[in-house]
Amino acid sequence: MPKQPMRIAGLALIAGASLTAATAQAQDKGSVHLAYVEWASEVASTNVVRAVLEQAGYEVEMTSLSAAAMWQSVATGDADSIVAAWLPTTHADYLERVSDQVDDLGPNLDGTKLGLVVPADSDMNSIADLNDHADALGGKITGIDPGAGLMSLTEDVIDAYELDLDLQSGSGATMTAALQTAIANDEPIVVTSWTPHWMFARWDLKYLEDPQDVYGGAEQIHTIARDGLEEDMPGAYAILDAFEWTPEQMGDVMLMNQEEDSDPYENAKQWVEDNQDLVQEWLPQS
Repeated sequence: MPKQPMRIAGLALIAGASLTAATAQAQDKGSVHLAYVEWASEVASTNVVRAVLEQAGYEVEMTSLSAAAMWQSVATGDADSIVAAWLPTTHADYLERVSDQVDDLGPNLDGTKLGLVVPADSDMNSIADLNDHADALGGKITGIDPGAGLMSLTEDVIDAYELDLDLQSGSGATMTAALQTAIANDEPIVVTSWTPHWMFARWDLKYLEDPQDVYGGAEQIHTIARDGLEEDMPGAYAILDAFEWTPEQMGDVMLMNQEEDSDPYENAKQWVEDNQDLVQEWLPQS
C-alpha cells in the first residue's frame, strides 16, 4: 500500500511529460492566423476550423475585420486564410483586386442566398413593392456593416428599382435586434440578410422576390489561402482545402451561438467533438 502514492506520482509525471510533448508538437507545427468578418455564419465556420486545426496540433489566432480588410489581410500574408469568401457575386470585387496574391481553395459551403427579407406575413412580396410601403418602413432598409458586399449590392438594388428608401448601416447584431423588435411590436421592417443564418430558424421570414436578379442566384462560400501557405504549412493547407460542410450543419452551430452567454469557440469545440466522423474527413490521413 505505501507504494501506491509513488505509483500515482509516477503516472502523473508520465502524463505531464506527454502533455508537454503534445504542447511542443503543437508549437512545432506552427501557428495559423485566420481572419473573418463578424457575420453569424463566419463566426461559426471560423471557430469550427480553429477547433479542427487545434485538434491537429496547430496553434490558431483569429482576427475579426471588415470584409475589405479581411481580404487585404490574406492578400498581404498578414492572415493565412479565410473561410468567409462569398462568391461569385458578393465578394467578386475583392477577389478581382487580389486574385494574383491568393489561392482559392474552392467552396466550403454550397447553397447560400442574399436578398431583402421581411416577416412572412408581410404584404410585401417583391422588391418592387417597397416604394408602396416606404412611409410605413420609416424610409429605410436596415442593413449590416458598411464594408459588406451585401451592402454594396443593396445600393445597386436601390438604384435599379428606384427605391425611395435609404440603406441604414450597422452590423449583423444590430440588424437582427431591429428585426426582433419589429416582429415583437408587429411593425413592418425590411432587412438585408443571407442564408445560412440562424434568424430563419427563430422567426417566420421570407425573401422579397428580385425580378431584376440584382442579387444574383445562389452563391458558395469559399476558402481562400495566402500565397505560399501550401509550401509553408502543407498540413494546415490540406485541412483548409478539405473543409466542407452543409448549410444545415452550419446552422446547428449558429443556433448554439445564439444561446444566452454562449461562447462561439466553446460551441465549436463541442460541435467538433460531436461530429468526429465528418471532422476525420477533413484531417490528413496518416
